[in-house]
Amino acid sequence: MEIGRLRACAVVVLAALTVAACAHEIEGTAVSIYDDPFTVAGLPVDSGPSGPRDGVPDADVVVDNTDGGDIDTLMGNAVADIESFWRQQYSTIARGDFDPVDTLVSWDPSQRRGPKFCGETTYDFVNAAYCSRGDAIGWDREFLVPQLVESFGPMSAVTVLAHEYGHAIQHKAGLVADDDPGIVFEQQADCFAGAFMRHVAEGRSEHFRLNTSDGLNNVLASMVLFRDSDPNDPDSIHGSAFERVTAVQIGFTDGVAGCPRIDADEIETRRADLPQYFDGSDDGELEVTADSVQMLFDSFRLVFDLEDPPTLDLSGYDLGCTDAAATAPVSYCPATNTVGIDIVALADRGAPDRSPRAEFSVDVRGDYNAYVLVASRFTLAVQKEAGLGLTDARTALRAACLAGVISAALSPSSELAASTGPNDRMVWLSPGDLDEAVSGLLSDGLAASDVNGATVPSGFARVDAFRTGV
Repeated sequence: MEIGRLRACAVVVLAALTVAACAHEIEGTAVSIYDDPFTVAGLPVDSGPSGPRDGVPDADVVVDNTDGGDIDTLMGNAVADIESFWRQQYSTIARGDFDPVDTLVSWDPSQRRGPKFCGETTYDFVNAAYCSRGDAIGWDREFLVPQLVESFGPMSAVTVLAHEYGHAIQHKAGLVADDDPGIVFEQQADCFAGAFMRHVAEGRSEHFRLNTSDGLNNVLASMVLFRDSDPNDPDSIHGSAFERVTAVQIGFTDGVAGCPRIDADEIETRRADLPQYFDGSDDGELEVTADSVQMLFDSFRLVFDLEDPPTLDLSGYDLGCTDAAATAPVSYCPATNTVGIDIVALADRGAPDRSPRAEFSVDVRGDYNAYVLVASRFTLAVQKEAGLGLTDARTALRAACLAGVISAALSPSSELAASTGPNDRMVWLSPGDLDEAVSGLLSDGLAASDVNGATVPSGFARVDAFRTGV
């Protein structure tokens, strides 16, 4: 986040209308917040096994340069199931029959005399990719895929392969043109991966299973891992973590039919007024202090026109509340209509990780890890004023949704940013803030919890609710 002059308060969000938008079904939108909080896009939240099915024969798939090991077997089985999926689905988005990818290639990037892929050496090529020129999909079996399996489980590797096969579908079906922005290619492929993961979660994959709790959470985490972390980099074409997770969720919720609708206009509309680039050398990080939290709280009061806005207590999160549990590092007490904060603990939550990061970390650390918690506790006061309960799963998802509303409203290009008082200050959203929010929602979900800190088991549902608000 960043501090800026208050250029706006001409438009405030009416609390009752916004809560209604986060509590009831919007025509044409199928997301878990509007249905049963314990479902994921219509599927029950399941904590069963995820990964390869036991006792199923391996697929008869030819992989060039294979070492015959477990990774290539995993990827071969994934190709077989992905192709079975597309035999069923291809006609829903394109004319003609489905044509499988011609060549599959595996390599060890430490070998100087390994195979070529797309006309280039695979030495030091730690990646997975689709090559339209040779109609080939290839992967690094020694570093990338094993690390994915170790960090997030085998379904993360299957997700990567479903993404690459999505590129093949784009090419074969003519869904994209050479002059389309790179992010259109990538977001559509993410969407196709999400549609295939829905197929697996429904139990229709021969070789794999996917539960809709930690299994699906790990699928989304793999999207966070491969996010564009520097939007100012011209090679950043995959999208932010927020955008990549959104694309996967579109596919998971709407199926393959929703994916061709992702084009340059759709992505631009979805980005709306959200900040896309850093201003000069600014990294968008605003140190969490008593002053910054007070400014943030004052900003919230401009977003929601509450008759009785909550008060802020910076002496600690344990308010001795008589009707709610204390939730570190931020609590809301309905009895006194107060948000209590432990500034030291909150600052630790929002401290950027300046150390060399683990290559496969999806813990996106930064100031908005902290500030979105404050936003979510403020939204409990919004729900209280609207006469809603504060101690159930719907409360938790409304908190995430309304925190998303706040996040979008605090964009420096939002409606809230029209000109008024020159002496007022505002806390504005920065690029990367939404990624930090998504990371927290997938990990512990405190920003999507009720007044007692209880959340829902599905990270998909928590992120779904937040992005609906955004």
